[in-house]
Amino acid sequence: MGGLRYHDRKSLSFFIDKGNGESFFESLKKLNNFVGVEWVKQGNKLELYQRIGPRVLVILDNASYHKRQDIIDKIKQELPNIQLCFLPAYSPDLNLIELVWHSCKEFIAHRLLESANQLQEILERLLNQEELVINWNRNIYNKGNNFIAT
Repeated sequence: MGGLRYHDRKSLSFFIDKGNGESFFESLKKLNNFVGVEWVKQGNKLELYQRIGPRVLVILDNASYHKRQDIIDKIKQELPNIQLCFLPAYSPDLNLIELVWHSCKEFIAHRLLESANQLQEILERLLNQEELVINWNRNIYNKGNNFIAT
C-alpha cells in the first residue's frame, strides 16, 4: 500500500501480505505515526498531535476493504487525523499515486528478478528512498481517460 503527499511529492509505501481491512487499518496507523513524527520534528508536542496536528486526507479507490464500516468506525475513533475521501467508481486516473505506480512498473518491466525479496528491496528503494524518477507532466491514459499529472 502506498501514498503520495501532494505538496512535495513524497511517496511512502508499506508492504503487506494481503490487502484486507486489517492491513489497510495498520497501514493507516503507520502513515499516522509517520506524519506525527514529522510534526514533532518541526518543534510541536506529540500530545497535541491528535487535537491540533495536521489532517491527512487519504484519497482512495473503491476497494471493498477500504469501505468496511467497522474499519471506518475504527479509523474515526483511533485515528482522528486521518480523513478518507473516495474517488468515483472506475476513475483511478484522478489519483496522482497512479503515476507513481505506472513509473514503478516501467522501471521494473523487463528485469529478471531472482526472488520476491529482491522485488521488495527494489520497491523500497524506489518508493521510500526516493530513487524513482517520475515525469510529473506526462499524460496518463487509463480506460480511455486522459489527464496531465501536474
